[in-house]
Amino acid sequence: MSAASVFGEESTKPLLLGYDNFAVRAMGWKAKELIDYAVTLSVDTVFITDLDAFQSLDEKHLVEIRKYADDKGIKIFLGTWSICPTSVSFKDKWGTAEEHLQLGLRSAKALGSPVIRVVLGNGGDRSTDGGIEARIEDTVKVLRSCKVMCEDLGVKVAMENHAGDMHSLELKSLVEAAGPDYVGVNLDAGNAVWTLETPLENLENLGKYTLTTSLRDTQVWKSENGITAQWTAMGEGMVDWETYFKRFAELCPNAPVQIETISGFNRELAFQKDGFWKSWPKGKPASLAGFEKWAASGKARKPHKSSSKEDEKNYQKGEIERSIAYCKSIGLGVSK
Repeated sequence: MSAASVFGEESTKPLLLGYDNFAVRAMGWKAKELIDYAVTLSVDTVFITDLDAFQSLDEKHLVEIRKYADDKGIKIFLGTWSICPTSVSFKDKWGTAEEHLQLGLRSAKALGSPVIRVVLGNGGDRSTDGGIEARIEDTVKVLRSCKVMCEDLGVKVAMENHAGDMHSLELKSLVEAAGPDYVGVNLDAGNAVWTLETPLENLENLGKYTLTTSLRDTQVWKSENGITAQWTAMGEGMVDWETYFKRFAELCPNAPVQIETISGFNRELAFQKDGFWKSWPKGKPASLAGFEKWAASGKARKPHKSSSKEDEKNYQKGEIERSIAYCKSIGLGVSK
């Protein structure tokens, strides 16, 4: 399948293609090994979303890692975790929320990453005191405190829709409240389903703010209490990727396509159960109707369980390698 089948014409500039290191988390690889694997995959980027992947966050060491990647033709994108001080996910390992973000910004600058990916938290934050709206306000305060540093370093913050924390419209409100001149989005198509929206609707809402991505496919089907989802390798779920990436190229052509496969388990989105909507301050999202329609054509899948650590390593590598091959088959990526 040629690039023309996705983008409409052969002359269209290809989207950069890479992988998120969480896809091969079982390997326990550090930065250089992750870069070497990117070379093996013949991709353009590696998204290192955990600061622990570096042996040191000293600027000298990070600059050496950048050079190592540059010499191999790999562009590094950097990420870290929660910067919401009141999130159930926040940990003070890197200091206060502001100190954590500042560290991430400095590290991104040293590595040549144009962004630092961060998250608010997870779906549990929707049930905390004040709900998700209060957590958004707290996150915006942290972001604003680092605006000048972002501008001075030339690094933007990419907020992810993460683990059911924010619907795309809620994340859009966060970006606009903080300021889209220095805050954008790390678009996660798989996480979109956990907030009851299709990946394509999620893209429509967030595309113009998207700086980078963590993508995977998903299978969904109707189940006893709502809809069950299982994340899959690219091309093995229900997302119409040809339509998705054609629109992606229109909305955010400079954002890399970075694949984060987290496959094999089932999660029921039990919105028909009593009490589910208590954590949704504005009630059922308008996206629910389209999401239910999408799921109506889905078929149930059994979960996968690896028999050993070695089996899990092979499973994760198989998922990402098939995903990258699929993405290349529809015209993504510069490296061949």
